Amino acid sequence: MLNKKKDIRALTKEQLRDFFVANNDKAFRGNQVYEWLWSKSLHTFEDMTNISKATREMLEENFVINHIKVDSMQKSKDGTIKNGIKLHDGLVVESVLIPTEKRTTACVSSQVGCSLDCKFCATARLKRMRNLNPDEIYDQVVVIDKQSRLYHNKKLTNIVFMGMGEPLMNYKNVLKSIEMITSPEGLGMSSKRITVSTSGVPKMIRKMADEEVKFNLAVSLHSAIDEVRTSIMPFNTNFPLKDLKESLEYWYEKTKRAITYEYVVWDGINDRKEDIKALVDFCKYVPCKVNLIEYNPIDDGEFQQASSSAINNYISNLEMHDITINVRRSRGKDIDAACGQLANKS
Repeated sequence: MLNKKKDIRALTKEQLRDFFVANNDKAFRGNQVYEWLWSKSLHTFEDMTNISKATREMLEENFVINHIKVDSMQKSKDGTIKNGIKLHDGLVVESVLIPTEKRTTACVSSQVGCSLDCKFCATARLKRMRNLNPDEIYDQVVVIDKQSRLYHNKKLTNIVFMGMGEPLMNYKNVLKSIEMITSPEGLGMSSKRITVSTSGVPKMIRKMADEEVKFNLAVSLHSAIDEVRTSIMPFNTNFPLKDLKESLEYWYEKTKRAITYEYVVWDGINDRKEDIKALVDFCKYVPCKVNLIEYNPIDDGEFQQASSSAINNYISNLEMHDITINVRRSRGKDIDAACGQLANKS
């Protein structure tokens, strides 16, 4: 049986240095290769021009670089770009470039499919096939940064883990990808410009707090009443609001950073006065802001955008209690690139 080549980006810099020493070369050669792989995002050994041909051939014999490929690209009339990203094993995820006047944001995926079962999300209808590796997440950011510069004449400013998958169900790889994205040896982006969005996994929120992560936390909430939340997000049975609340209090106690609640209002589901009161009460536990997000249909009639009066009731009640609120208009809806619509459709 042939030995399967190892993905070289699974190695740390120290492991690369050790590899070269073990092969009668200088340790610093590992530093050179590491730079090509990460800060220069090179995908072929042949192009590592400061390394001898014999060394490049040795790398070729021992390793592969399992980089992603943009399999399809769709442009929205509002400037949003959706990428169909083919992975080395043929599986596909989606990532999105979201441009506004002041910033460009990369919305990246962390899993092929999703581990959870939110009824309103197209991705949740896909079986989770596997977690993305750190380099596959990192590569999405590299691709979107290039697109931002090419099509919008500005470098990427922000990253949100709001694409396909539940980031906290791929905890280790997501944190490793952020480590490389923020490292001077990687992309050198600021942690303050990165937001990890979770549906709410209390144990992992506590773990992040203990590890003193520097990025921002967003929670896909959508209801502060257990029965309602469970009806639209069935996993809430295992991660009830009481546990989520306690984990968020712990997060704030450890990090002193406010939380963003993502919240969609649907007709006949969470548009009552008691739904608004429950959200107001939930917002009192820790400093936070609320993003009211426009709903994006996923081809069935079960979920419908709430009326303007229901949205306005939420806004006026939140503002009355001095809770910061942003109303987020979806972008990329015409190419199924908006929030909740990522499902490998092209």
